[in-house]
Amino acid sequence: MKLSKYILYYLMLPLVLISCNAKQESNSADAHNEEEEHEEVITITELTPEQLTSVGIEVGIIEMMNISNTAKINGVLRVPNNNKAIVAAFFGGTINSVNVQEGDYVKKGQVIASITNPEYINTQEQYLMVKNQISYAEQEFVRQQELFDNGAGAKKNLQSAGTQLKDLRTQQAALTKRLQLMGINVNTISNSNIRNGMTIVSPISGVVSNITAQIGAYVDVSSHVAEIIDNAAIHLDLQVFEKDIANIMIGQLVNFTLTNNPNKIYNAKVYKIGSSFENDSKTISVHCSIQGDKKGLIDGMTIVGRLNLGDNMLMAVPNTAIVDADGKSYIFVKTDKEIEEKPHVHVEGEEHAHDEEETKNGNIRFEKIEIVKGISDLGYTAITPVVDLPKNTVIVTKGSFFVNAKMNNTGEHEH
Repeated sequence: MKLSKYILYYLMLPLVLISCNAKQESNSADAHNEEEEHEEVITITELTPEQLTSVGIEVGIIEMMNISNTAKINGVLRVPNNNKAIVAAFFGGTINSVNVQEGDYVKKGQVIASITNPEYINTQEQYLMVKNQISYAEQEFVRQQELFDNGAGAKKNLQSAGTQLKDLRTQQAALTKRLQLMGINVNTISNSNIRNGMTIVSPISGVVSNITAQIGAYVDVSSHVAEIIDNAAIHLDLQVFEKDIANIMIGQLVNFTLTNNPNKIYNAKVYKIGSSFENDSKTISVHCSIQGDKKGLIDGMTIVGRLNLGDNMLMAVPNTAIVDADGKSYIFVKTDKEIEEKPHVHVEGEEHAHDEEETKNGNIRFEKIEIVKGISDLGYTAITPVVDLPKNTVIVTKGSFFVNAKMNNTGEHEH
């Protein structure tokens, strides 16, 4: 009887062990599945102000843009000739000083440089001599007039005195203009105050775009000392092909980017449409006034413009705001939601206190939201979020890759 019990025990033992192992494997698989499920729902991460600054993360709002119904047109930035000036000397001389640098803003009449030349001394000397001669000629004319009126003087003497006075006054007027072109005020000229140089002033207000003068160099009326440009009047010239000209009208909006900086979008408005073809290009010039920010725009820059051909506003974000992962696309939205509880055992009180402390220190939480991408243009992509987002939703516009990496690293650390 005892032998049969032992035989039955040894026969059942393998079955019990197999059952236990299966149960353990099942429990392990369930735990692994629960862990994977938890990883899938980690959609919120938190960044400190230091992280935002060091990585260069930028935020903005989801915009409504007309990026679907547009025509792509090339163009160039132009400043009218009335707002550009070449600074030159009216008289020859040696550069004595250069008072500005490239990039400086100058006002009309501001001194750009000064030059010296002995001729300037001679001109002032001539002015003083003519001025003294006029004083004597006026007295002589008065004396001859009195003699003639009293019958004691000849008429030809009166006429000669009058002619000489007119000639001297003509010389004085010419020398006055000459000295004014030299930048010398004739009222300040005296025997004890004769200048040996002149100043070259800016004819317009604007920014110094180029300086060619050097101290010690000789310049004359054909020499360029500097160039001044007033970018306040900069506008956009589009070269529109014949097939697209019918879609353009005065007041139409234009979005454009610089070819060397496609991430920043500028706005302009059509104010004039040309009436003839430009050379052999078979294009017509369309002139647009730039709206708003003109920072970074320089005369001669090439651009790529988009003419809005209709109202088809779509929700859009910068391309740098989108992250592609696992065959899906995401953006990161600023949120006040709490971060999911950790699935493993920690000292919860310490972690919670730490989270609250960081939040009070200005941390920002971002939620990962799935989107469906549409067409892209001018550095923006039309999107359709899988969940409803309110107007003016704040999102990460630059640095989304880092936010996504931070979220993934946090998820790996937490399980």
